[in-house]
Amino acid sequence: MTTQPTQLTQEEISNIDAYWRACNYLAAGMIYLRDNPLLREPLKIEHVKSRLLGHWGSSPGLSFTYIHLNRLINKYDLNAIFLAGPGHGAPGVLGPVYLEGAYSETYPNKSEDEHGMRQFFKEFSFPGGIGSHCTPETPGSIHEGGELGYSVSHAFGAAYDNPDLIVAVVVGDGESETAPLATSWHSNKFLNPIRDGAVLPILHLNGYKINNPTILSRIPHEELENLFKGYGWTPYFVEGSDPDTMHQAMAATMEQCVLEIRRIQQEARSSGEPVRPRWPMIVLRSPKGWTGPKEVDGKKVEGFWRAHQVPLGNVRDTPEHFKQLEDWLRSYKPEELFDRDGRLLPELKALAPKGARRMSANPHANGGLLRKALHMPDCRDYAAVVTKPGTTSAENTRPLGKFLRDIMSLNMHNFRVFGPDENSSNKLDNVYEASKKTWLADYLPEDADGGELSPDGRVMEMLSEHTLEGWLEGYLLTGRHGFFSTYEAFVHVIDSMFNQHAKWLAMSKEVAWRAPVSSLNLLITSTVWRQDHNGFTHQDPGFLDVVVNKSPAVTRIYLPPDVNCLLTVANHCLNSTDYINVIVCDKQKHLQFLDMDAAIKHCTKGIGIWGWASNDQGVEPDLVIASAGDIPTKEALAAVVLLRENFPELNIRFINVVDLYKLTPESEHPHGLSDKDFDSLFTLDKPILFNFHGYPWLIHRLAYRRNNHKNLHVRGYKEKGSINTPLELAIQNEIDRFSLVIDAINRVPALRVAGAHVKESMRDMQIECRNYAYEHGTDLPEVDNWVWPY
Repeated sequence: MTTQPTQLTQEEISNIDAYWRACNYLAAGMIYLRDNPLLREPLKIEHVKSRLLGHWGSSPGLSFTYIHLNRLINKYDLNAIFLAGPGHGAPGVLGPVYLEGAYSETYPNKSEDEHGMRQFFKEFSFPGGIGSHCTPETPGSIHEGGELGYSVSHAFGAAYDNPDLIVAVVVGDGESETAPLATSWHSNKFLNPIRDGAVLPILHLNGYKINNPTILSRIPHEELENLFKGYGWTPYFVEGSDPDTMHQAMAATMEQCVLEIRRIQQEARSSGEPVRPRWPMIVLRSPKGWTGPKEVDGKKVEGFWRAHQVPLGNVRDTPEHFKQLEDWLRSYKPEELFDRDGRLLPELKALAPKGARRMSANPHANGGLLRKALHMPDCRDYAAVVTKPGTTSAENTRPLGKFLRDIMSLNMHNFRVFGPDENSSNKLDNVYEASKKTWLADYLPEDADGGELSPDGRVMEMLSEHTLEGWLEGYLLTGRHGFFSTYEAFVHVIDSMFNQHAKWLAMSKEVAWRAPVSSLNLLITSTVWRQDHNGFTHQDPGFLDVVVNKSPAVTRIYLPPDVNCLLTVANHCLNSTDYINVIVCDKQKHLQFLDMDAAIKHCTKGIGIWGWASNDQGVEPDLVIASAGDIPTKEALAAVVLLRENFPELNIRFINVVDLYKLTPESEHPHGLSDKDFDSLFTLDKPILFNFHGYPWLIHRLAYRRNNHKNLHVRGYKEKGSINTPLELAIQNEIDRFSLVIDAINRVPALRVAGAHVKESMRDMQIECRNYAYEHGTDLPEVDNWVWPY
């Protein structure tokens, strides 16, 4: 193997520069041109798009990096994919993707000729066309970059368990200012050089964001170098603006980095010692809008923030701008790059890799093609024994940890568990019996006593939900499987990341050539109703409100009330594709309600009457009590018992909801109940008390179109709480059994007067429970230890 990078000959530089000019011509053409793509005639005003936004600033740097990596793919037969972090950077990627031929293969009407190029130009960032980011429609993309900050974490997720893959990721210097990007530089402490691939970051310093300088471009060279050395990288610098000099420097530097990656991997794999290396990275400093107009109306454009959007913003109204546009486009000399039919010249086309080695055709960037179904143990083997509903307690997530442990053992090359330092807290620590926590930073002697650290670990823990989510997304999008758990109050850290991934999945479903990928499975635990020592800051169930904003084609929400329902739901989610499955279930001890057979049936339906908790068989109920969530279910059942004890003639129907989307009409979500089924369950005119885990208005939002919505009364979290016992917190938010009984008396006509004495006793019990909690620091034992009596 070559140990030193080679210097390019002048002919090689000329060819690379010609290819780069072709890329830049295509990028500029995408932003401006409708017709006459090869400019054989003078440009006409009707050939120019009327654009409010153009996306030129980062494009030359992206294509510059892309084509230099292509050279090394050819030279060393590399298996590589390319991620573009800069926002609106698609032209810099679409150009080389088109020149490689993959775009035309994917979209035959965008053929490799003048007609196809014209279609290609017309559809860019135009109604009915493609976006200005590397969207799912872009061959070779697993990272859109619509929201900045996730490129490096996505790249590492793609590299895990892909030992021969190099993921080249260009990081925009504006993007580098985001919190998710800043934490993701630490991903190098989690990359095992033996079993994983490599990530080659290229920090692109073009100096500016929309109209401000970027921080990393305005600090001294030594400070910047020390910053990345401090992160644990070996930074290499390529800086300048002269194309010939920059081609030579980039070729040598990128080759040196690739050779260094191979050396690191070979040494680790031959020695069997997975030590943490100082992986190489590149800092590429080039002008913003490189090779574009240097000045417009006497104001600096190239190398300044004005290049960020439309370099020439008044082309259709200003003849001088129009002439400047034509001169700029002609400066790339397209007649030297394309033949008369608009095809790239054969000697230039030969510079691109072939077949699946093209980054635009690499199957890792269409991970569903590589996805293999998990080997799954039978979830029944982990079931909690339930001989009588509501009489025994168990930690809901503990059996799930054992289930995940054995899934890990059966899938040691394509399954990982992710969590921000919380797997033990979340009672999932049995997973460490199958695999430890990935750790390639330093070790201390005491780590051997319960640290659960290993360079070969497959449990990914870092106190950055951003980085974990990015790793998981990259891992899934390249064909693998994963499971993520986190505290409910702080899952909001990844609200935006969830949004972006949901949008990616929704768009991917519209792209026929995208193969289905494994679902993103998210367990939300340490929930709002069990935060007695953490207090108000840890009480926020609002992530569910964020989830229901996204496309019903890709979102699912489950609230299993006990162990066996959680196992059933998790089994289903881990076998699914192209969804984001959100599972809400607390980690503490809770009453167990269903044996495994009953749980499977209940979860398959997603919603159902619990006959054992109802006494309305054969008659129309006087009252419907429904629940979704573990604590709300317990309190609702306790309310049923109090009502039956005080009003034996009252007919009560009890309904439990596992699949939250069952409440919405079938026209709005694939899981929605038909109106007839909903009416059968919830009646047409009887009062409904719904005890809900989250904010109460979410249930109204889902069910507002239902026939009996006017009689639907939802109890949920109302932003009331601090350092509370569980029951006191429930009382404050009125989801407790006593509040439900009072509400039932108020809603059932026959009880409004007759139930006055019972209402008084319920209020007395609330006062007694509060006083006991304040005096003893725990809940009243006879209430806290309540079990189902029938």
